[in-house]
Amino acid sequence: MDAKEKYLLHVCCAPCSPHPLRTLRQQYEVTLYFYNPNIHPVEEYQNRLGEVQRLAALEALPLIVGEYRAEEWLAGAAQWKDEPEKGLRCEFCIDGRLDATARMAAALGICRFGAVLSTSSRKDVKMVNRLGTQAAASHGDMLFDAADWKKREGAKISVRISNQLGFRRQDYCGCIYSKRSADARRAGHAV
Repeated sequence: MDAKEKYLLHVCCAPCSPHPLRTLRQQYEVTLYFYNPNIHPVEEYQNRLGEVQRLAALEALPLIVGEYRAEEWLAGAAQWKDEPEKGLRCEFCIDGRLDATARMAAALGICRFGAVLSTSSRKDVKMVNRLGTQAAASHGDMLFDAADWKKREGAKISVRISNQLGFRRQDYCGCIYSKRSADARRAGHAV
């Protein structure tokens, strides 16, 4: 049997990941990469990381955890603090995470990478795929797998698996600004 091609998969949280990683591992040797300096507060970061670690263990997949550079991320994103979800702040955030994923893949000698970000309705799929493709192009001979993991019931499949595994679903993307928007929605205030 031929060895499977190696694949680095950026994961933002456990609930978005089951369907993509189970689909990809049928064809690739998948390694998970958790690099999310956008997640705030630190307790939420630790919760999401813990769930991803549990998912990696359950799926018997290797996991690499990138450095948590929250202050650096906040300094870069502050200029777009009033941007709506899927705007320039999200573009800055996704670009940074996918560029880091491409750099990690290159460092590991992995030529193909992707992300579970398009599982979430909070993400602009075209933006994710454009930024992933740009990140791949800027790091040599690399391929980003453009995907829309919501298609063909993908998001529902991930939700079902996540519920079965007891993962907590978040009501905000991860950054302090999306948390403020979610808090305002819960309180019944316009955002």
